[in-house]
Amino acid sequence: MDPISLIVGALAAGAATGLKDTAADGLKDAYVGLRELVRRRFAGRPEAEMVLAKHAAAPEVWRAPLAAELEATRAGTDEMIITAAQKVMGIVDETSTRSGKYVVDLRGAQGAVVGEHSTQNNTFPSPPKV
Repeated sequence: MDPISLIVGALAAGAATGLKDTAADGLKDAYVGLRELVRRRFAGRPEAEMVLAKHAAAPEVWRAPLAAELEATRAGTDEMIITAAQKVMGIVDETSTRSGKYVVDLRGAQGAVVGEHSTQNNTFPSPPKV
């Protein structure tokens, strides 16, 4: 899973389950910690901070704008944010976590597409005519 999708997914999952009265304290703490790390990353960017706040109330509506802000601030390269997102998903989706679904390692990747329902279109030039 690519880092941005992981972070957006963890924030959405945390917003959906982490703030309910029935949620475990560990999930609440993990979600609040992730959100705080992202909020700090967005510091000084009022529009990004607004998108993060709106995403908590309506994750599906604000998924794309949040992903764009995470890309713009290069949050997907922040190991602390990625680790915090993995922690949230580990609590929310323990089965998939055990199978390695939320492991991100793109060392040396070039033109990689990672994630469910991802698409990549490549166009290669025609070979020269001899």
